[in-house]
Amino acid sequence: MSALFNFHSFVTVVLLLICTCTYLKMHFPSLLMRRTGFRGFFWKAARIGERLSPWVAIGCSVMGISILFW
Repeated sequence: MSALFNFHSFVTVVLLLICTCTYLKMHFPSLLMRRTGFRGFFWKAARIGERLSPWVAIGCSVMGISILFW
């Protein structure tokens, strides 16, 4: 089933995207310098990961536990 039709999979993909973009921005800041266009979407995901990092970490932990035990 596609991640777009399953809410659990969709949330997992979104959390992984946010965490990956934040990691890339921290280690390779020149990749996400542009705030417009296609790279702008990833810059916004990285910004969410930077500003809401405790909530993103809690979300990743909850999703990891639910994947393991569900």
